[in-house]
Amino acid sequence: MTVTAVPTSDTRLELPPLKLGPLTVDAPVILAPMAGITNKAFRRLCREYGGGLYVSEMVTSRALVERSPESMRIISHDEDEKVRSVQLYGVDPKTVGAAVRLLVEEDRADHIDLNFGCPVPKVTRKGGGSALPWKLDLFTGIVQTAVKEASKGNIPLTIKMRKGIDDDHLTYLDAGRIARDAGVAAVALHGRTASQFYSGKADWSAIANLREALPDIPVLGNGDIWSAEDAIRMVRETGVDGIVVGRGCQGRPWLFGDLQAAFEGSDRRFRPGLKEVAESVYRHAQLLIETFGDEGKALRDIRKHMAWYFKGYMVGGELRAKLATVPTLEVLRELLDTLDMSAPYPGVDAEGPRGRAGSPKRTALPEKWLESRLLNDAQQADISAAELDVSGG
Repeated sequence: MTVTAVPTSDTRLELPPLKLGPLTVDAPVILAPMAGITNKAFRRLCREYGGGLYVSEMVTSRALVERSPESMRIISHDEDEKVRSVQLYGVDPKTVGAAVRLLVEEDRADHIDLNFGCPVPKVTRKGGGSALPWKLDLFTGIVQTAVKEASKGNIPLTIKMRKGIDDDHLTYLDAGRIARDAGVAAVALHGRTASQFYSGKADWSAIANLREALPDIPVLGNGDIWSAEDAIRMVRETGVDGIVVGRGCQGRPWLFGDLQAAFEGSDRRFRPGLKEVAESVYRHAQLLIETFGDEGKALRDIRKHMAWYFKGYMVGGELRAKLATVPTLEVLRELLDTLDMSAPYPGVDAEGPRGRAGSPKRTALPEKWLESRLLNDAQQADISAAELDVSGG
């Protein structure tokens, strides 16, 4: 992997290790849980470049309590993952509590995060994800129950959330204070509302507001971190204790090497040529086969990563189309071998936003959800049946 120096003082910042209860994360960097992305294979690729906390894909509490095979796969970790981190989603305090209890009693996690940030309609229309903090009683009940159960195993519990449902229904300051008072180890904020999805720019001023409102616990910032320089700028502008990276590392597991270097005060940066990218793609596919135990499933999974890996590189349209439908590891090797392995890092064309941003739209919500900050009788009755049947989102 080509490593270059970026000789400017703006690319260097020292930040102390992140403390999450009994855990110390030397590099204050967290891989955001992403459905279908942050499985064991991708987490290993990222870990090989730099330190941090690597969170598994989101798992629904109900599916975990019912021990569905997919949920048990999601919460599995490699033996050398120093911190086994799991993110839970749920809308019912009892079910979330039971899921945390399972993780604690069966020693399946060292860190647990609760999802209050997912903007996907199938989640918000059930009152979950970024819709949930609007209901103060429900949010309080879930967080208090989860913290209580996690504390029995001395496991730090954190939350990840958005600014709110939309600009007229912001929830992050209330939710942050409730979570702090309940005893969470840290709060992470994505500087967008649910209605923004991933469009527009993340509002880092909201992250700074939360940092100021919660001086007594770690606050983490998320949104529009595409490079180590973005991370440094966020820390300087907001005062956060660490950063959370999501879409910025898609197709770029080496970003965690850049981030660790930056936070250690080094100006080293990874600048992979096409040969090095091809090697990463092939290794990613191999690790997916190990993860799933099924070559066909693994190769179907790697397809969505192709556009991210080769963003900005000179790869023809016909070859890109073949890579996006690659059927076997053998065919993947043959296709990769046709690349110009001498092609250098393309610079800014390979950087910046990746993935679909979506467009602003009205958030799907349960009936009469916004009429009150508290659950009404009908909503309370619906919540117990609102857990999703499958993990993800």
